[in-house]
Amino acid sequence: MSRLRKALIAVSVGMAASAAFIMTPADADSFNLVVNYSCTGGIAGTQPVTLQARVNVPTVLQVGSSLNLGWKLDYTGTRRFISPGYFEAGALTSMVGSIKLTGAWSGSLEALGTKEQVGLASTVPLEIPEALSYSAHLTKAGVIKLRPQNLTMDFLPPKSEITVNDDAAGVKYDDSWMHDPNTRDEYGDHGGDVHTSTTKGAKAGITFTGTGFEYIGRRMPDVSRVRVTVDEDASGEVDPKLKDGKPTNATEGNISLWKRMDLPYGEHTVTIESLDAAPIHLDAFKLHTKAMVEAPTLHTSTCVPSSDTDIVEITVKDGSLSPSPTGDQTTPPPTTPPPTNSGSPTAIPTGTTPTPGPQSTWPTDGLVSVVPRGSSTPTTTRSATPTATKYVRAQVAKIPKGGVETGEAPDDPSNAGALGLILSGSVMIAGSATGGLLLWRRRAAHAGGDKR
Repeated sequence: MSRLRKALIAVSVGMAASAAFIMTPADADSFNLVVNYSCTGGIAGTQPVTLQARVNVPTVLQVGSSLNLGWKLDYTGTRRFISPGYFEAGALTSMVGSIKLTGAWSGSLEALGTKEQVGLASTVPLEIPEALSYSAHLTKAGVIKLRPQNLTMDFLPPKSEITVNDDAAGVKYDDSWMHDPNTRDEYGDHGGDVHTSTTKGAKAGITFTGTGFEYIGRRMPDVSRVRVTVDEDASGEVDPKLKDGKPTNATEGNISLWKRMDLPYGEHTVTIESLDAAPIHLDAFKLHTKAMVEAPTLHTSTCVPSSDTDIVEITVKDGSLSPSPTGDQTTPPPTTPPPTNSGSPTAIPTGTTPTPGPQSTWPTDGLVSVVPRGSSTPTTTRSATPTATKYVRAQVAKIPKGGVETGEAPDDPSNAGALGLILSGSVMIAGSATGGLLLWRRRAAHAGGDKR
């Protein structure tokens, strides 16, 4: 390989390394804010549930970058949020975290996390969202102060139809009942077992959360009539000796003897009672929950910081929002007449707050626009006339999960010096290579001519 080619390769490598160094952003400073919460009400049960949240906050950002906050939540202590009843898989726990903002932007930001649950029984511990996150697009330099506020935890039950067997812990009996764990296969009892009593007035029941239920028992000859009471309504009655209004001679297990499907969502208690001195059977209860769009408020738990929370400051430095790819910074002529200096700024109607869509643009005078992940970055429109509304409440996308991005720090001013040093070195390498080539050619001439 010729010396000239080696010199050119060295220069190319040096220039590429310089470019890569300049285009690599430095990591932004960040701060982990630890907040302890005490949660009461709703699915917290009768005693407080304690949580710890770790909020990762970048402390130095540039205009044009995104403010990304991430929450990591964990239980502390031994108490947990508990399931309010029996449900199929698919229930959701959701938690909303609130951050109060002052300084360059006044308002609040909310972050949402959700966690899908497996099949649930009454009082079973619930899983909580592992992380909450949101992203806000920064449009003006300044200092923003953040302070965590309350959290709320909600529970959204799925559309559900779940059978609770007669031997489940949630089914209660008086002392007159006996359990047969291995019934004959031809009876078809649910779970292959059944509870039986021959005492008049024998009672059994269940407390559940939902919108309906079915009493499952046996249809057969010589059994007692059964009164079914729902909460305070004792009007239900069924005679298991009858099938289609006529006496039966067969024994059939796992039969829906009585049901009610019009209950309002909430907690209900069902009791069955023997009306005769004859056998009564309880095989199971089938519990129903209708589909819901919003989480019922009776399950909402409010989490309050256990002590005063720290304030974290974020410094947003000046920077280019969207530099032109061609380097042309010429501003196109306005397509609308310039505003007149009437002394009246462009005002948003009193008492209203504009609500942006995923690609909406906020005014840029002291505001922070919010961009859901995966959507396009909004175009910032500057106006010669400031808007009258100084602050706008943020709108934040739901993000069930994900890591924390801390943004980018401002470019280091020393990069310019580093570039000059590397380019100077590259020129020196190229000069040395060229000088060596000329000296080699001169020696070759003395020896009998140029070698080509």
